[in-house]
Amino acid sequence: MRLFVGLGNPGSDFAKNRHNIGFMAVDEIVHRHSFAPFRSKFQGQLCEGKIAGQKVLILKPTTYMNESGKAVQAAMAFYKLALQDIIVFQDEMDLVAGKIRIKTGGGHAGHNGIRSIQSHIGSGFQRVRLGVGHPGDKEKVVGHVLKDFSKADQQWLDKMIEAIGENADLLIKGEDSGFMSKVSLALNPLRPKPPRDLQKDTKNKKEEQ
Repeated sequence: MRLFVGLGNPGSDFAKNRHNIGFMAVDEIVHRHSFAPFRSKFQGQLCEGKIAGQKVLILKPTTYMNESGKAVQAAMAFYKLALQDIIVFQDEMDLVAGKIRIKTGGGHAGHNGIRSIQSHIGSGFQRVRLGVGHPGDKEKVVGHVLKDFSKADQQWLDKMIEAIGENADLLIKGEDSGFMSKVSLALNPLRPKPPRDLQKDTKNKKEEQ
């Protein structure tokens, strides 16, 4: 059994904030893989389903970001899960917008949701870090993450969230590099190579020059 935790703040006022990209990611997984409806449990919203033949729980803490660890600890204890069973989806300002990285352990880097979880269960869980960019000024950090994504952001955001839902099975299989590659490819598709005849023509023209 695995536990996917999406980080964010509850309520419609926060729904489209950069800080809520973790909620967005797990909501897409729930939708894509036809999970059961969410229900209130462990100071959060919990649902379950199957991905790649394995049972998966999805938890969205409703304690607000700063107390996310309470919900995670309660679910972990109830289901007797180990740290390696837990994957947390979070916003990450230290990554440029649209980048994705997976990390196990490490410091919280000032992220209050990660800080809270680490204080309750330790730091050995896996994190899917979803880049939202940095405002460039420490004084603007709170305002940055608690603002809605801009219209320009939607160009990469929708593609990223859809790719996360589509390729969640790779996380279950432990294929982290493959998962990151698939999501990155969705945002930056490879350009098709020109036909062989066109390649030869281009080469001949260069030789003639």
